[in-house]
Amino acid sequence: MLARFGIHMESVPVNRSAIFNACEQKLALLCCRVELRGRLNILDLNIHCEDFYAGLLNILYSYQLKNINAYNQNAEGLDLVDSTSKIVLQVSSTATKQKVNSALSKDLSAYTGHGFRFLSISKDASHLRKETYTNPHGLVFDPSNDIYDVTTLLKVVIHMGLPQQREVYDFLKDELGEERLKEESNLAAVINIISKQDLDGVSPGATAIDFNVDDKVKFNGLQGAAGVVADYALFHHVVDRIYAEFDSAGINKSKSVLDAFRTTYHRLSAIYSGDELFFQIVEEVIKRVQESSNYASIPIDELQLCVNILAVDAFIRCKIFKNPGAANVAA
Repeated sequence: MLARFGIHMESVPVNRSAIFNACEQKLALLCCRVELRGRLNILDLNIHCEDFYAGLLNILYSYQLKNINAYNQNAEGLDLVDSTSKIVLQVSSTATKQKVNSALSKDLSAYTGHGFRFLSISKDASHLRKETYTNPHGLVFDPSNDIYDVTTLLKVVIHMGLPQQREVYDFLKDELGEERLKEESNLAAVINIISKQDLDGVSPGATAIDFNVDDKVKFNGLQGAAGVVADYALFHHVVDRIYAEFDSAGINKSKSVLDAFRTTYHRLSAIYSGDELFFQIVEEVIKRVQESSNYASIPIDELQLCVNILAVDAFIRCKIFKNPGAANVAA
């Protein structure tokens, strides 16, 4: 619904921290947009926020709030009603004592005994929780607990179980726009390490290669990519050292990086071959690195250099492309 107002985010991960961060970003952006548009006297977003926050509060607090304006356009002092739990709530972009008192002073006699809630959707409302208010219709209202703002809602989200956080995230995604959760990747971690290496003056190392690389290049029909292999093969022993250090931090770390190249190769080889296949692998790995939450951004030409080094290393390790005389890529 609110996606048509331009509220779109970047991409996403699947752990508690990542999901909360995505939720916080979406709500913070909505909060800022309501505030800025209010200063320009553009209030259409406020209207949509009534239905949006009804849905969100229903998830967070197990309410059954409905927008009263859907069936009573003249309702004053409140926007949302939960007839089952007997709760009425006003949604407001204004956070002043006068605004709360104004809501309570309206003719709410039909709701005597109902709980009253006030939600500030664009401003901090912590100062309002310390105030006392006129409550002429005897609504059940404890300002210290019954005045919400976006920070209040996020405090609920951060302490929810992971399944409940996912439910909140799915709701926000549907309402405020699609996004992918960014996850950490070992690919990005290795790229971060390589990008800090001094590669000038590197000479071929002593790492043994038990087949003729040129034969493999010709066998797979690499022409343009042959130059890339020739340029970056000398870094094979550098990558070998980095993988050894990388694996000291955990089991299967370098294997996961090589398998990422291997899986990408197998999938793309059904569509491409030769040079195009090689460069498509590089491009896809670049995208995966850029979409990783732990990627330390570097200029694109440096990133391409690092991925080329890893791709050629995977080629030499026989994780991508076929060996001469072999039906499949080596295990």
